[in-house]
Amino acid sequence: MRILYFAAVRRSMGFSEETIAPPAEVRTAGALLAWLRQQDEAHHSALSGRICIAIDQQHVDAEANLNNAGEVAFFPPVTGG
Repeated sequence: MRILYFAAVRRSMGFSEETIAPPAEVRTAGALLAWLRQQDEAHHSALSGRICIAIDQQHVDAEANLNNAGEVAFFPPVTGG
C-alpha cells in the first residue's frame, strides 16, 4: 500500500511517501493511522493531533474500510479564506 504525506505532515516526516504492508487486522483508515503512529517516533509525532485521510483520492473518515486501497494519504486539516 502506498502512503502519502502532505503539508506539515510531510515536513515532519521528512519524506512524502512510503510503501507499507500493514498487518491483516488493520482494516480501517483509523486503524492504519493508529498502527502507523506506533511504528516509530517520527510517525507518532507527525501523525498526532487532528489528521485528515483520503483513500484512493477520496476524503474519508477514520471508520472507512481500507478494502483493497492502493493509496492512503494523510494531511492536516485545510481551511479556506
